[in-house]
Amino acid sequence: MSTVDWAALPVGEIAAAHPGATAVFRRFRIDFCCGGQRPLAEACAARGVSLDEVRQALEQLPRAVADVPQEPTELIEHILHRYHDVHRQQLPELIRLARKVEAVHDDHPQAPLGLAQSLEETQDELLAHMAKEEQVLFPLLAAGGAPMARHPIAAMRLEHDDHAVRLDKLRTLAHGLVLPAEACNSWRALYSGLQQFIDDLMQHIHLENNVLFPRFERA
Repeated sequence: MSTVDWAALPVGEIAAAHPGATAVFRRFRIDFCCGGQRPLAEACAARGVSLDEVRQALEQLPRAVADVPQEPTELIEHILHRYHDVHRQQLPELIRLARKVEAVHDDHPQAPLGLAQSLEETQDELLAHMAKEEQVLFPLLAAGGAPMARHPIAAMRLEHDDHAVRLDKLRTLAHGLVLPAEACNSWRALYSGLQQFIDDLMQHIHLENNVLFPRFERA
């Protein structure tokens, strides 16, 4: 059971500190930007939505998973649900936030100009990459692997290198994820979510490159 007192937290604070919260607030039409100082309970009452429903949605946001399965098929399932599914949720919201921040703050010297386009390119590349794993490589590995698995594994490793370069570009466009003091809640939520995405993708790549793939490359 969560120890977070969601009801008393300001909506803007939740949006900035919990990646994915902005999508929850948009679903319930709760203003987390201009109305970000309101406690969640007050914001829900003003909108006429159930605090319990919003709290439950926030509790269901992805969290880091400490225990990683070691058996290959279980590890593949873990990667699919914890990372593939989560990336598909993360990127559209990050793109939306980046577009908003760029449009509203385009004249600010620290505005992350070009970030939305780079996130769109990242999404295209990552969706194509995950589709290859889901349709070709993972079924092959789940079936026990074979000498032929080494070639698609090698291809995925090369694409992982490309992803690492892409993450560096995202960090650069976001000025190292350093927020200006006057940053609005959307800007704060963008950088919080971007940091979570970067952390997730790095862990995702680690699990494949250093845990899953070597088991089949040694076969």
